[in-house]
Amino acid sequence: MPRRRTSLKRKRVDKKRRLHNLKIKQELKKGLKKFQALLSTKNINEAKAYLGKIFSKLDKAAKKRIIHPNTARRKKSRLAKRLK
Repeated sequence: MPRRRTSLKRKRVDKKRRLHNLKIKQELKKGLKKFQALLSTKNINEAKAYLGKIFSKLDKAAKKRIIHPNTARRKKSRLAKRLK
């Protein structure tokens, strides 16, 4: 258990940030699954419209360093390839 006030505060802040990051990652995963579902049901027009939203989510997560920027680029590339 931390003893100093700064350590206690750091622990609180870390917990809050962790929960925030987890929420963003979960939303990202849900979005990716939804995109896959659209592709598997052959809804190409809806998938094209949804692809922009997914790209935006990936870019925001990479910008905030929740995921690595190269990971975001790789996922964007693969999603675009699947849509093609």
